[in-house]
Amino acid sequence: MTQPAPEPERSARAIEGFLRHVSFERGLSANTVAAYRRDLVLYREWCGTRGITEFSAVTESDVSDFVGALATRQEPLSTASIARILSSVRGLHRYLHAEGMLAEDVAREVRPPKRGRRLPKAITIEQMSTLLGAVTGDEPVDVRDRAILELLYATGARVSEITGLSVDDVVPEQNLLRVLGKGNKQRIVPYGSYARDALDAYLVRARPVLAQRGRGTPALFLGVRGAPLSRQSVWLIIQAAAEKAELGLDISPHTFRHSCATHLLQGGADVRSVQELLGHSSVVTTQIYTLVTADTLREMYVTAHPRAR
Repeated sequence: MTQPAPEPERSARAIEGFLRHVSFERGLSANTVAAYRRDLVLYREWCGTRGITEFSAVTESDVSDFVGALATRQEPLSTASIARILSSVRGLHRYLHAEGMLAEDVAREVRPPKRGRRLPKAITIEQMSTLLGAVTGDEPVDVRDRAILELLYATGARVSEITGLSVDDVVPEQNLLRVLGKGNKQRIVPYGSYARDALDAYLVRARPVLAQRGRGTPALFLGVRGAPLSRQSVWLIIQAAAEKAELGLDISPHTFRHSCATHLLQGGADVRSVQELLGHSSVVTTQIYTLVTADTLREMYVTAHPRAR
């Protein structure tokens, strides 16, 4: 008479069945299946340390404790890694429940730890001045590049919004831009004197030269062949300026947006106004920048106040 398989072997077979399912029926890649395997072997081994040798004995509390153990072990995993492992575990329990191998899906309600809110990366006003001052020269592309960088910082616009501008979107007599943002929502954005001077110089001295090389387009910013400038081209312009500025920092188009918002709040602008300027649908998104300014204030206080430490 054939003896029933030992319980640890049953849990291993359950994992293999799930991996076959995701591999063949869901068509996941070999690398993804291998990641599932590593996650579930880790889960199975942890269950073993608690004397749990079969998944039918696992409770919701056990799964929650497993997630907690991942976060508090000697070398804790990141929240992203924990979320991925929990996804594998939930997938396993969901599969076993659907196949009738488990009476209940105990992992269904378990949630990963919340990810820490990532604060936007902004550079200082002095660093921004150095960056903007790094673009020199009187060639049409130099004049264009200065105008782009000044507008990115002055308006906090997304790079896609800047490359999407047409000449008619500029209202020079009022220092305003008509920007088309996410969801095709148009907003009016002001810009200051530095951006105005750079944009005027581009429109008078550079754009006509670049436009002659193309077939005619209403796009505000043009490439060397007269075609509308791409987002990738703007990224390269920013990288070139960052190298010249020698700041030793990772500068991206979003650096300009984040820096604009942070510097406005540091200068006393209210959150609602900054929300409108950036085109955020919710003020909650804009309030992230207040955390940045609060951190700056806290650092200043700890450094300067005689009884802060």
